[in-house]
Amino acid sequence: MKLSKVIFTGVFVAVFPFSAVADEITVMAGDLAPMFLKGGKGREAEIITAALEKCGHTAKFKIQPFTRHWESYKAGKGDAVATVPVGMPIDGTATGEYIRYQNGVSFLSDGGADFGKIEDLKGKKVIGFKGAETIIPGLSDHTGAFADYREVTDQITQSRTLFGKRVDAIIGDGMLFAEYNRQLRSQSGLKFDPNQPVTFKAVFDSSPYAMAFRNADHAADFDRCFKEIEADGTVAAINKAWVDKYRDSLGSSYLGY
Repeated sequence: MKLSKVIFTGVFVAVFPFSAVADEITVMAGDLAPMFLKGGKGREAEIITAALEKCGHTAKFKIQPFTRHWESYKAGKGDAVATVPVGMPIDGTATGEYIRYQNGVSFLSDGGADFGKIEDLKGKKVIGFKGAETIIPGLSDHTGAFADYREVTDQITQSRTLFGKRVDAIIGDGMLFAEYNRQLRSQSGLKFDPNQPVTFKAVFDSSPYAMAFRNADHAADFDRCFKEIEADGTVAAINKAWVDKYRDSLGSSYLGY
């Protein structure tokens, strides 16, 4: 009887710490400069991109007015949605917290006031971003004591009213407000000085945000890889680099950076 020679070949399979399938993920994002800017730039965009790339994925951002991007995602657009308040019901699979915004009070440094706590705004004229009373915990408990309180969708209007001295203070994220101030300085024909120094005070607790993905595996990838880039210092480096751009108005009040 003739014997057959059988040769076994060992195969080494490498296990990588990211998904075996590299996907381009379309992320619905709010029009919140400098969190999201064109070309995938911006504080929040860079954190999301870094986490997804750590997992082997790529991010493509579709920017819409804030809150509308949630509605677009609910309507079936995109693969994921950014800047979802932690605990807010949303379709798909929510991730853990990946970013915090620091809401507070911004005011003219030379205005003669120092709004170190929300109670200091009693009797003052104040503007907030659209939905601020709903999004910022505790704000609605104080707005009744303000001389006037309004919320506006176009946040560059906040800068105009403050520099024009039509209000005493602005309530919102300090970095967003500082970016709109920067944009205003590039405009000509203004009837006020957009270079007036501004002070920011973080009178509210920071607000945590999550993402949501239609694909549960993408959500798991994001959570795992975000923890890795948080541990290796990537997240802190991105945050600090963006705070440094607006250090003249943010001081050391923005998330401790």
